[in-house]
Amino acid sequence: MWATDLLSRYLEDKPLDIVREHSRHVADLALAIAHHMALPEETLLFIEEAALLHDIGVCRVYAPDLGLYGSHQYITHGVHGREILDREGLPLHALVCERHTGVGLTVEDIVRQGLPLPRRDMCPESISEQIICCADLFYSKKPGRLSERKTVEKVRKNLLPFGEEKVAIFDAWIIRFNIHEINL
Repeated sequence: MWATDLLSRYLEDKPLDIVREHSRHVADLALAIAHHMALPEETLLFIEEAALLHDIGVCRVYAPDLGLYGSHQYITHGVHGREILDREGLPLHALVCERHTGVGLTVEDIVRQGLPLPRRDMCPESISEQIICCADLFYSKKPGRLSERKTVEKVRKNLLPFGEEKVAIFDAWIIRFNIHEINL
């Protein structure tokens, strides 16, 4: 598929393997959600492509555990992914990159946490963005744990330090996407 070929233009070796495997798990869960919701075929195709590319921006970050030695902080990988995919002529895929962190970042989040990000809302808006963002919360990029799907309770626990409102967004997605009915 062309999306994995695009990943290999920006990543290689260990980071490429990690991002490919992580993104495949995210794509599979996102597609299961989308199928369960009976979304149209063109939406399913977009969800798969965008899920496979959502972490392309890690190519610019410093995360030695993942074999990444770029010059930027990990939190910036969504913005870098957007820049890359905009340049590749994929503006809708690019928005998924920028908007997939946690359940999304508001300007208030960015300012309050002192994040090295542009001062703009980066929250998933479309159903496709929300599905991919939700699916991403269930999988980590930690080597040796890539295929482990987190429980809903574990995801809630991970979101709680960022505020009850973040957990509430996730809880709303769990209901809207019928996550408890999705089996992989």
